[in-house]
Amino acid sequence: MSASPSILIFAGSTRQDSYNKKLVKIAGQGAEAAGATVTFIDLKDFPLPLYDEDLETASGLPSQAHQLKALMLSHQGFLIACPEYNSSISAVLKNAIDWASRPVDGEAPLACFKGKVCALMSASPGALGGLRGLVPVRSLLENIGVLVLPEQVAISKAHEAFDEAGQLQNPKQQASIEALGASLTRMLLKLNA
Repeated sequence: MSASPSILIFAGSTRQDSYNKKLVKIAGQGAEAAGATVTFIDLKDFPLPLYDEDLETASGLPSQAHQLKALMLSHQGFLIACPEYNSSISAVLKNAIDWASRPVDGEAPLACFKGKVCALMSASPGALGGLRGLVPVRSLLENIGVLVLPEQVAISKAHEAFDEAGQLQNPKQQASIEALGASLTRMLLKLNA
């Protein structure tokens, strides 16, 4: 029997009532049901200055960047829900990736990204559900060595999509997001075999 895959789940949003935080937790439910061990983090708990190489040279990586990197290194896969900001990636998600990508002594380049597997999703009040914002996230992650699964889901009209418990009101949408988590788990189980 293969070891239980470990999956880090987070959203590229810091808003307390973020649609994407709700969404990624649903994907996490699907991953757990398929046999994964899931860890949810909130990027709000890892406040980072805008990436600045002068700051890095003078002070090294901020402690929050070290903590985030340690979590990424200790997990085999990522479930990421990506809000769309002006048709692109959110600043907090891009900044977190930039800091986590910085090497430290004794560590291979891009150590917390290379060889990891990821599934992407988005939720937005707009008609496309944040779909346009997934394109730059996919491109960025693939360019730094992450295997991004081809399936992705975008939930439109997110302001109307969730119930009071944070679940999707549409059973088909709920199932499609849970299936993303399950799909990532199955892929990691195959890689672990």
